[in-house]
Amino acid sequence: MSAKWERDSDASKGTLTFDIDVDTIKKGIDEAFVETRKNITVPGFRKGRVPRQIFNQMYGEESLYQDALNKVLPDAYSAAVKETGIKPVDQPSIDIKSMEKGQPWTLTAEVAVEPEVKLGDYKGMEVPEQDTTVSDADVDSEIEKKRQQQAELVLKDEDQAAANGDTVVIDYEGSVDGEKFDGGSANNYSLELGSGSFIPGFEDQLVGHKSGDDVDVKVTFPEDYHAKELAGKDALFKVKVHEIKEKQLPELDDDFAKDVDEDVDTLDELKDKTRKQLQEQKDNQAKGAIEDAAIEKAVANAEIEDIPQAMLDEDTNRQMQQYLAGMQQQGISPQMYFQITGTKEDDLKKQFANDAAQRVKTNLVLEAIVDDAKLEASEDEIKDEIKDLAKQYGMEEDAVEKALSKDMLSHDIKIKKAVDLVADSAKQVKADDKKADK
Repeated sequence: MSAKWERDSDASKGTLTFDIDVDTIKKGIDEAFVETRKNITVPGFRKGRVPRQIFNQMYGEESLYQDALNKVLPDAYSAAVKETGIKPVDQPSIDIKSMEKGQPWTLTAEVAVEPEVKLGDYKGMEVPEQDTTVSDADVDSEIEKKRQQQAELVLKDEDQAAANGDTVVIDYEGSVDGEKFDGGSANNYSLELGSGSFIPGFEDQLVGHKSGDDVDVKVTFPEDYHAKELAGKDALFKVKVHEIKEKQLPELDDDFAKDVDEDVDTLDELKDKTRKQLQEQKDNQAKGAIEDAAIEKAVANAEIEDIPQAMLDEDTNRQMQQYLAGMQQQGISPQMYFQITGTKEDDLKKQFANDAAQRVKTNLVLEAIVDDAKLEASEDEIKDEIKDLAKQYGMEEDAVEKALSKDMLSHDIKIKKAVDLVADSAKQVKADDKKADK
């Protein structure tokens, strides 16, 4: 079989011309006949038993061509794609050029393909220097967060006013233009003042009040409020303060340390462990920042032809599905998500479509780096990847192998290697050094 690829004036599209050889055609016709004759009744023969010669005389072999083509076309098209080395990104539009009896069939496929990538520099990219220092203040701040989490709420005396950081137990009933609205009321609700969990201005107006007070809280809903019917409108909340509780913080001592972490015995040990954890976090954050900055520069240095719309649409849809699947794992269905956020599917689609071009460009450049650097994935690396994924998702290794093909696993490993190649060769530069260069 011979195949030829010709690009259109639009570099992301072209025409693939290919032949299907006579032997393959014959096999396809034979299979088509076996299926077709099952439904044919000819006088003198049982249903489904008409001989091939009789069938050809009555209907003509040409009547089997379309069914035969349907059977042989997928493999023939795939072989032509492999022979020409193109990378289709959408379903092709097939056109028959010739189907003469006893001759190879010739077809064309109008198809969108991955754009060509001309790599620029991708090693030794200059990126902003990352500060990974963990200070004593960082450790103390983290310990204080743990201390706040261990705080107990103690009821204040009735003559003591509420302050930021206190928790008030309240009834509230909201209205807009004198009309109550859904979700605008509750009884015995615990609200931490200063937490920012309510509409801006609501919590501030409860500061200074005491148990038993009735308070009229006046607020304005934000213009971007998720419930469109309330966005930008003034509201009045009738609030009854039942109780005020203040945080009682534990002493910073060894007992506190053991309460926070059963693997330590002293406050000093807790601080040491916290420092190590913060150091690991900062190192990971720095690595991520270096990767992002270096890859962004590598993408900017590359020349990429126009990206087919099919690639942008596929990326957008994949991002949407992954996002909604993540919501589903948290118990939030797509319908619930759109209801909570006051948005529609098209709104989410537009959100992900905004960055689709950059994501697709990045993937194309990383794949081009894989080819340029001749990166490979060994059998051992694929096995390790299966083990890691099985552990990460709590699955059996056999289940991972069934869910993900070897090619998919190999591709992901090679992309990771490309990311590491770009990031590990990057040079961190201080901001002052960059200014001096200018």
